Amino acid sequence: MERSIAHMDLDTFFVSVERLQNSSLEGKPVIIGGQSNRGVVASCSYEARAYGVSSAMPMKTARQLCPHGVYIRGDSGLYSKYSNLVTDVIRDTVPLYEKSSIDEFYLDLSGMDRFFGCLRIAADLKERIKQETGLPISFGLSVNKTVSKVATGEAKPAGQLQIGRGTEKGFLAPLSVRKIPGVGAETYKTLRTLGIEKILTLQEMPSELMERTLGKNGIDIWKKAQGIDNSPVLAWHERKSISSERTFDRDTIDVAKLKGILAAMTESLAYQLRKGGKLTQCVTVKVRYSDFNTHTLQQRIAYTSADHHLIPKVKEMFDRLYNRRLLVRLIGVRFSELVEGAYQINLFEDTHEMMQLYQAMDRIRNRYGDRSVMRVEGMMARSIGRDDNPFDGSAPLLLANRRT
Repeated sequence: MERSIAHMDLDTFFVSVERLQNSSLEGKPVIIGGQSNRGVVASCSYEARAYGVSSAMPMKTARQLCPHGVYIRGDSGLYSKYSNLVTDVIRDTVPLYEKSSIDEFYLDLSGMDRFFGCLRIAADLKERIKQETGLPISFGLSVNKTVSKVATGEAKPAGQLQIGRGTEKGFLAPLSVRKIPGVGAETYKTLRTLGIEKILTLQEMPSELMERTLGKNGIDIWKKAQGIDNSPVLAWHERKSISSERTFDRDTIDVAKLKGILAAMTESLAYQLRKGGKLTQCVTVKVRYSDFNTHTLQQRIAYTSADHHLIPKVKEMFDRLYNRRLLVRLIGVRFSELVEGAYQINLFEDTHEMMQLYQAMDRIRNRYGDRSVMRVEGMMARSIGRDDNPFDGSAPLLLANRRT
């Protein structure tokens, strides 16, 4: 059976979600990411790209290129919500799909051409996603994941492009080698030193030369340049961990503030667990010092999603981990080994009042947002610069004003 693989990518996803919340952002250069000079651009609109702004660029550089842009810290919880909405639409339509990131999907449509045609199925799905979520999405369609992903990039924004079987090499040939999936900045520099700029040049090179230059990765890149990719679409499964990290504007040694931030992170992640009907059995705490040495500590616990169990455990692990008394650059918390389940009252430790408190706080967060209420100790997190990149695919930090 001939393979038919579609790649779908939400256009400027974070920006599109923000525009759904605030229509005045339409047509403006919007830049989302950490707001300090040490932050990075997580996403930007096409209008901002016209000024030279791009994802992963230092925020300081972005402000220099586009001083009149609209800068937004972003809300990873909101983006996760819309990503899940899109996932639900795809799940209802396609039997086999792979969610490769918060805004990208691979669909295996092989064999579905006997019904309405794979292009029509993908196009109808594209329109359904737009109608049901309000989000623009582009897709590429071909016989494999590599060519489809490149085609999606060429179809953006809000477009579609099918590459017929047997035409893969011709489609790829005139494009920059930078567009091959897996060719990052360092690999691109290496290829450029060899005089390789277009994919056509790679196609005409012997694979042995690429192997001598880049090893096994060189062979993979050479095959992709030929339009060869036999990797399957892997059935998507829900994540097994959530995490949050914080990089400081200024390295700090203030232990009280560090623990306050850890408490805020833990509270936010615990809420995400309860909201998603999950429990965690494994906690990891991470500390990176000013000399960039990174240390982690992991511990298994009884399944829980309760702040008052998780916060003391995280702080206890931090006390055991933080023994160098050096300036700290980054801290983080990770919950793993997640399972489905609602938090059960511990008859020996918990009270009915405690459970009612959780229910009340979660109702407020569900209605007004996950930053609307927080514990007092987490308020210490405010006093250190709000600079980190919150888009780590996990939960947002609780740094907003308390609502009354």
